[in-house]
Amino acid sequence: MTFKMETSSITSHKIIRINGDDAEELDDHLAVEEPLEIQVAFQSEGRKERKSISVTMRTPGNDHELAVGFLFTEGIIHSQSQIGGIAHSPFDENRVVVTFSAGFEPKLGSLERNFYTTSSCGVCGKASIDAIKTKSAYANAQDNWVLKKELLYPLTEQIARHQNTFETTGGLHASALFDISGQFLMLREDVGRHNALDKLIGATLLANQLPLDKHILLLSGRASFELIQKAAMAGIAVVAAIGAPSSLAVQLAEESGMTLIGFLKSNKFNIYTGHHRIR
Repeated sequence: MTFKMETSSITSHKIIRINGDDAEELDDHLAVEEPLEIQVAFQSEGRKERKSISVTMRTPGNDHELAVGFLFTEGIIHSQSQIGGIAHSPFDENRVVVTFSAGFEPKLGSLERNFYTTSSCGVCGKASIDAIKTKSAYANAQDNWVLKKELLYPLTEQIARHQNTFETTGGLHASALFDISGQFLMLREDVGRHNALDKLIGATLLANQLPLDKHILLLSGRASFELIQKAAMAGIAVVAAIGAPSSLAVQLAEESGMTLIGFLKSNKFNIYTGHHRIR
């Protein structure tokens, strides 16, 4: 039997645990995975329009941040001022409707790129890559700050301390934001690594904190093309990943002037692009 715990991001399920010749029945904690439909509402030629934009499998929690973060990193909205309201559907907790401000009509033609949302979709060739790129308003921003390499070492320990749901379930990805002094600012978790980052970026968008050009983004796993693109949309200059980057992620980071770090541990890391920011 499965039942919900107090938090909607965790559920409990009875399992049989095998340890050598011993077997015991106990409750195991699982990260919840449920669909979220993101809809947008706006005025077009005097008529009220509502369109379904995306359905993503996510861990419930921070749904409003996820919705606006997704719309921003997809290039559909560009600022907090274009959002008139955000609400869950009264009939379905797994549907969020983002209402745009009066006078703002989104360009939804770019939504064709949503067919290319995971690294397993078989994207190949320049035409496909161009189709899934979005243009950042903060591209080619100039900066002259640098980080001491020692500042990066403690970040992995900090993200572990703040991953509450991961500690319980072992089943979530995380995106964490730090300032350039290494101070922890916020973290978001989700079963989807792209959702965790959209939640984080959505939170900063709603707080009018973009661009994040003087921040460090830490990814709990690998650095994929999609995550680097979302980071670039938010103007993030330094991305560190506990895991490996993909070749396309490195290519995009280089094109974006981003510092990309992989295999970050407590005493070492690899710099793939933007080494001038690390002292």
